[in-house]
Amino acid sequence: MHSLRELFEKAGGIEACAKACGISSRALYKWASRNALPRTEYTGETNYAEALAGLVEGLTAVQIREAFTPNQAVA
Repeated sequence: MHSLRELFEKAGGIEACAKACGISSRALYKWASRNALPRTEYTGETNYAEALAGLVEGLTAVQIREAFTPNQAVA
């Protein structure tokens, strides 16, 4: 998986992901534009990776966090 946009599509789309995470779809569009999960995911304040992993068979929260860290984001 090369981008958060791909992950969102594989998980059922932006709306499904936003609902699973309990946030607005606009927030996910912001993540996608940066190709990174928010800082709060790495400070333990949120668990969005778990919610997304629950939508995509074969992916774990750890894999999602490692793939989309802010410092490894690809434009």
